[in-house]
Amino acid sequence: MAIGLSGSNFASTALMKFLNTKILGLLLFCFVALPRAEATQAKADSTQYLLLNMALQLQITDAVDNMYNFKFREAEIEFNWMKFNYPDHPLPYFLFGISTWWQMMPNLDKESPLGDEFLAYMDTAIVKAEAMFKADENNIEAAFFLAGAHGFVGRYHSEKKNWFRAAGAGKNALKYLEITQGNESFSPEILFGDALFNYYSIWIRETYPMLRPMLVFFPKGDKELGLRQLNEVSRNAFYTRIEATYFLMRIKAFETNETFDALRLAEMVYKKYPDNPYFHRFYARMLYTLGQDAQAQQESEEILNRIDKGQVGYEEVSGRYASFFLGHIHRKRGSHQEAEKYLRQAIRFTEQLVDEEESGYYLYAQLYLAQYAAQAGRFEEALERIDIIRDNSKRRDGVNEQARELKKEIRKRK
Repeated sequence: MAIGLSGSNFASTALMKFLNTKILGLLLFCFVALPRAEATQAKADSTQYLLLNMALQLQITDAVDNMYNFKFREAEIEFNWMKFNYPDHPLPYFLFGISTWWQMMPNLDKESPLGDEFLAYMDTAIVKAEAMFKADENNIEAAFFLAGAHGFVGRYHSEKKNWFRAAGAGKNALKYLEITQGNESFSPEILFGDALFNYYSIWIRETYPMLRPMLVFFPKGDKELGLRQLNEVSRNAFYTRIEATYFLMRIKAFETNETFDALRLAEMVYKKYPDNPYFHRFYARMLYTLGQDAQAQQESEEILNRIDKGQVGYEEVSGRYASFFLGHIHRKRGSHQEAEKYLRQAIRFTEQLVDEEESGYYLYAQLYLAQYAAQAGRFEEALERIDIIRDNSKRRDGVNEQARELKKEIRKRK
């Protein structure tokens, strides 16, 4: 991130950083100032709305579980059945889109033809939902799918740094989110959008104060309410339950410092979906963060084992995490040879990724290897790694400061 910016350029730069924090595109509310509509309670009719069709939920429970457990082929057989039986409904296309999203989830930075496939499914869901909404503008289910599909499209474009497309999708999502707000009695699924809005509309004000003048006319949410709503969705919803758990897990890990709660959620979703590589590496990360080294070592070794076997979804990002955790655990134990092996592996995994040289795991792996090289008298190797650190970090960063101190020590020893 460039420094020394001012005025609108600084706000714009901060906004780009915000857009890249993996928040649903429906939260890109900085670009619009829509008045909040008066909530109207929709009458729930289980014969009209698929979201309320309990028999259907029972029938596709295994399919949804297979999707989150990375058994995509098995899941999509059932989704095809839904598409055949409900050809004019957005739900099967929305589920196909989420399935494709999770196939990309382990490494969203990687260019993949799945991106076009994902957009096509969500576009189809939008077309189907628009037809339902045109026929009945009080159709809360149609509004839910329109907000959700546009939101996922916005999230995808923000991941790809297509900021204007992300903003457009976010604006469209908000239009329909306004309609669903206040209708939580219709279905717990409806609370998902409300929950994210309530939490992140305050979060962005707190995290990026320079954007507050842009938000003065926009309604504020309620972070505590948003967290309560996410908890409710994670317990009671069907289609959005795991998505809500994903956000709760990340908020507790990185925002509210409830690391033990984050570990509890990570363990829960990993044990339910043991072949989901994202949940697997998040669980390992929480174990490592909390110093539970024996379990972190076990899960990290298993991640690397699955990468070697070519298991679906296990790739370089998971490999970097697992290798670094193992390197640092062995380093703490004084097992320098094992530590070096895994730290070098973490660097190799990182170098296979796109624009990841600023990753903390990569830079600290370089630092620890530079320290080992200096101790062994391999000064040129140590200095090369120090240069890499300084080229990819800011001077005030802790890893940069330690690298400079190590360079001074090497000069004295030489």
